[in-house]
Amino acid sequence: MKKDYDEIRIEDLEVFANHGVFPEENVLGQKFLVSAVLYTDTRRAGLTDDLSASIHYGEVSAFIDRYLREHTFQLLERAAEALAEELLLHTAGLEKIRLEIKKPWAPVRLPLKTVSVVIERQWHTAYIALGSNMGDREKYITDAVEALGALKGCVVEKCSSFIETPPYGVTDQDDFLNGCLKLRTLFYPKELLRELNRIEMEAGRERIVHWGPRTLDLDIILYDDLVYEGDELCIPHVEMHKRDFVLRPLFEIAPYVRHPAYGKTVAEMLEEVRENAQKE
Repeated sequence: MKKDYDEIRIEDLEVFANHGVFPEENVLGQKFLVSAVLYTDTRRAGLTDDLSASIHYGEVSAFIDRYLREHTFQLLERAAEALAEELLLHTAGLEKIRLEIKKPWAPVRLPLKTVSVVIERQWHTAYIALGSNMGDREKYITDAVEALGALKGCVVEKCSSFIETPPYGVTDQDDFLNGCLKLRTLFYPKELLRELNRIEMEAGRERIVHWGPRTLDLDIILYDDLVYEGDELCIPHVEMHKRDFVLRPLFEIAPYVRHPAYGKTVAEMLEEVRENAQKE
């Protein structure tokens, strides 16, 4: 379900900084104008009149000024991306940000008022399935959980217990240890997939046989309410609604999360899987 946030706005904060493609811009510096929409929940602050229950726009303004003065970027795009990330990482209660950086004195040798870059960035919620059926299965999985939590822009919020399940697809192999975690992340889906694949490779994962034995298997099961199908990635994960070994650990940490395509909760999907298993 799409979340509705309140907004705190900062408009045209003047910052003298050293960003630009040309060397003289990095040396001499120039004025930039920064506007930010901070998406948060102001309800508690509105009821209590307590500043600590909201986002202190003075502190955010000072952070923006300091960060842009202390760093140098060639592109406005890079400056905006880096600043948005740091604000989301270091501002309690900030769920999403719309950031605009204007450059009034852009060196294009044409009469213009300003050029600017506008971006929106936010925290996302992803559910990651964990699996292993080779070697020290529990260590492979717990190391993966720690590796995800150590990534800049990722916070592991919940992790299920691990369950032992028979292999799926290719049955002539050892049983799996499976689990699931809830991840708060700034990564986009394909960026997150690359990190999962990297962690798998560092654990010695080899993709030789489809559904074959593996030291570590990390799959994006859900990502916000996204429905996406591509060559390398499908969200929600294909047939997750039919797989007991995915739904059981997911049920433990998110029983009422809904499948964005089918509209069913994890609890409902798991019950259907159990009913179908009894009929077989």
